[in-house]
Amino acid sequence: MTDAFDFTRYLASKRTVDDRALNRQVWQTLADAVDGELMSDRPVRVLEVGAGIGTMVERCVEWGLFARSGFDVDYTAIDSEESNVEVARRRLAHLTAGGEKGLRVRLETADLYDFAARQENRQRFDLIIAHALLDLLHLPTALPSLLGMVRPGGLFYFSINFDGATLFLPEVDTGMDGRVEALYHRSMDTRVTDGRPSGDSRTGRRLFHALQACGAEVLAAGSSDWVVHPVGGAYRADEAYFLGCILHFVESTLRGHPELDAREFEEWLAVRRRQVGGGALVYVAHQLDYCGRVGG
Repeated sequence: MTDAFDFTRYLASKRTVDDRALNRQVWQTLADAVDGELMSDRPVRVLEVGAGIGTMVERCVEWGLFARSGFDVDYTAIDSEESNVEVARRRLAHLTAGGEKGLRVRLETADLYDFAARQENRQRFDLIIAHALLDLLHLPTALPSLLGMVRPGGLFYFSINFDGATLFLPEVDTGMDGRVEALYHRSMDTRVTDGRPSGDSRTGRRLFHALQACGAEVLAAGSSDWVVHPVGGAYRADEAYFLGCILHFVESTLRGHPELDAREFEEWLAVRRRQVGGGALVYVAHQLDYCGRVGG
């Protein structure tokens, strides 16, 4: 990965990776619940937090999440990064202008906790979506804020929650592979953002009981592993860029780490990047999806 790293392109490049990874049984459970439980004489209110460049909005339309019931949907999508929201506005221009029958999309640059504070004493949402987000947050703080914005009996869909397993294949050096993966995971557990703890490398497994502790009911849960591999010697879509970004994240996190030999780490990165360039690297990350109902 060069100095021209583009986070919005990274978000776009993982669209196909996410599409394959998302657990279809969990998605179908969500779709059935939306169809059976959210019908109303008013527009259904949906909130997506950490919406990035709008790929989940696109997916909801393309996969027909709201299509069966025919009700109107007011979809609010927030993200803390204005650059993401600007790209989302371009990608979703046809939706924000009312181009999809019955679906109105509103995009906003907002911090999750500031947005949640502004929702007090306002009408709550019927469905909340957080995609590839909760493992970047302090779960004991974030989860009550998220669920608190949903009406009693409303729904949640929390997808792509990292769960403590990363594989780069084929193995280069068993010892170095293991150290890189362990230290990268540890960095997630010790990360602080804006003065707050932010992240947990085992969010996926811990989310089940954290949801129960908040009075929520899990309707479905299942694995949603990222598995990126070459087909016919090449990667699908822009997934070579996605892999380059993953290596960029690892490098920027672990460069200079006292528990890694700098020369060996540079060689490890060089080998992995050559594997991407040659269509040989396989990358796997274990994750879990959840959907369910908010208690009253």
